[in-house]
Amino acid sequence: MWGGRFRQPPDSDLLEFTSSFPTDRRLLRWDVVASIAHVQMLGATGIISASDAAVIADGLRGILADAEAGRVRVKGRYEDVHSFLEAILYRRIGPVAGRLHTARSRNDQVATTLRLYVKEAILHLVTHTVDLMDATVGRAAGAVEIILPGFTHLQHAQPVRLAHHLLGYVWMLDRDVDRLMDCYRRSNVLPLGSGAVAGVSYPVDRQRVADALGFARISENSIDATGDRDFAVELVAAAALLMVHLSRWSDELVLWASEEFGFITLADAVTTGSSLMPQKKNPDPVELIRGRAGR
Repeated sequence: MWGGRFRQPPDSDLLEFTSSFPTDRRLLRWDVVASIAHVQMLGATGIISASDAAVIADGLRGILADAEAGRVRVKGRYEDVHSFLEAILYRRIGPVAGRLHTARSRNDQVATTLRLYVKEAILHLVTHTVDLMDATVGRAAGAVEIILPGFTHLQHAQPVRLAHHLLGYVWMLDRDVDRLMDCYRRSNVLPLGSGAVAGVSYPVDRQRVADALGFARISENSIDATGDRDFAVELVAAAALLMVHLSRWSDELVLWASEEFGFITLADAVTTGSSLMPQKKNPDPVELIRGRAGR
């Protein structure tokens, strides 16, 4: 992988210590997608030949198809998912694979792959959160006339409509969606073309790559673009708040399903029983949501 001044391979203990492959191998799909867009741009701009670009793109598509079908095992002793992909590509198409990394540094490559992954994760979360909001609004519409006690300190406080109570969670989730989409906006910037820190000397067409990968904008400062991980931290923070709200709701459902409260009855399909006490009906799913909120 390295050339230039190196005359011997890295120590095996060093590779094991510095490897991020057990974690970042989940980025394989997006590393392939970004690499295809990059090599097609290289071919279109004449930085490498169109024939070489086609061979490399076909090789990348084959790796992705085989990985998604389980024919390629994403495992082994590699520094990261990027070196794994390069090694597989070399074995399949030969030395021409080396031209893929033309006009690209590992720095802007990693930043681009991570942004693609984060964008997908955000849209996945938003889609399912909106589905939950829609279902809750539908349930609230049929519960306008149901009155239950509102609690403070687990003591009866004021009467409230069940619909009003349910819509309280919808508003929490609405803020979660806003935060996620705000994070999406800042994630939706292409860093590829920034090089290691100060750009590249090849006549790359960054807009072509941005359009191919669905990025709304191109980064304006190469130093910031290669080092920025704010968007990932923002996603973690937004997801944490989402889980706090789901945990709060789940905690309430556990109480409401108890015999002492008796406000709701959970369906058999979403509960479990006891191996010793046949009268029990345990709200395991909501308990697990509550418990996993801290992970």
